[in-house]
Amino acid sequence: IVPWASSQRHTTTYPIREVRMLLLCHILAMTILQMLIFSENWVFAKNINFYNVRPPLDPTPFPNSFKCFTCENAGDNYNCNRWAEDKWCPQDTQYCLTVHHFTSRGRSTSITKKCASKNECHFVGCRHSRDSEHTECRSCCEGMICNVELPTNHTNAVFAVMHAQRTSGSTVPTPYLPVLAWLVMLPLL
Repeated sequence: IVPWASSQRHTTTYPIREVRMLLLCHILAMTILQMLIFSENWVFAKNINFYNVRPPLDPTPFPNSFKCFTCENAGDNYNCNRWAEDKWCPQDTQYCLTVHHFTSRGRSTSITKKCASKNECHFVGCRHSRDSEHTECRSCCEGMICNVELPTNHTNAVFAVMHAQRTSGSTVPTPYLPVLAWLVMLPLL
């Protein structure tokens, strides 16, 4: 009789240590998958979503260089973004500026987008002109082609900067904390 063909039911029992090790491997694999999904590149990539615009593949001209949507007195946001020049911002700029002029009914009359220095971004917000019944909203943002949307009110006519990332070697990025927690618990298993 072949051992695996016997009529007796054979059950396998795994030692508790092996079960714990399999569980640890499963959890570690899931944690690594989460790290890949929630890495910075994934987070920033989902923020750029204007008709398949992607960060440029050409080499950057200097460290921390970036691009902005750029247009002068465009009639609407779609055409401004669609025909924006694809060139690097000058080294003396750090932000993307958007100036939006519109009527009291919300119809855009003029849109200007460009690279800007910090001085140009001091006056953000909305101003209503009683004489012409038009409103001007200005916003500034930091990051690669971050000026996709138009400022239309005090909620989105802001100076938006990215959170400063810590450069100290002692801090650990948040996605890696679960891995470290499991590595600490490994000797206990």
